[in-house]
Amino acid sequence: MKLNIYLPYMEYSKHLRKDIKLATILDGSTHELKLHKNIPLRLMASIMSQQLSTKVAKVIFHRFLTLYNGKEPKPKQVLDTPFETLRGIGLSNAKVAYIQNVAQFCIDHKITDTRLQKMDNEAIVELLTQIKGVGKWTVEMLLMFSLGREDVFAVDDLGIQQAMCKLYKISAADKKKMKARMLKIAANWSPYRTYACLHLWSWKDK
Repeated sequence: MKLNIYLPYMEYSKHLRKDIKLATILDGSTHELKLHKNIPLRLMASIMSQQLSTKVAKVIFHRFLTLYNGKEPKPKQVLDTPFETLRGIGLSNAKVAYIQNVAQFCIDHKITDTRLQKMDNEAIVELLTQIKGVGKWTVEMLLMFSLGREDVFAVDDLGIQQAMCKLYKISAADKKKMKARMLKIAANWSPYRTYACLHLWSWKDK
């Protein structure tokens, strides 16, 4: 189940258009954020999809749900699933281990949708990156696409890096300087940095 978080384009674009260069790619297309339920499962799905095309990731996730008769499993059900059964749907040993890490962590730390929804972005990143196999980028994607947070900036995302280097003529030769420049620019987009990222991704892929 998901809930659309609809912020009118005109509302956030008015703020983002203060950035003259960003304004050139705001084409009027509307981006809606969604609040999904069963966040632990969304985190597992993020791990499954790492380094895979969207098409292949969907196939793997469908196979995963088939193990549970098409229903979304709870962390305990995933932990009770044999390692080889999870390997059998096309996951590597490492990904199976990371998925099990997520399930165990969510049980041990009583991670629920309600708890996460009450936490701020920084606290969620700090909490979930304790899980082996879960990095900051993965949690940032969770914040954007599962928790519907409006002010997330994924500085480590390759697509965002490529788009900003092109739009703002930033050199990618020195990664540290590149990221520092990106963060400085993105600070002006707050509190709508997620929407800026969505437009950057969309513009880059045109």
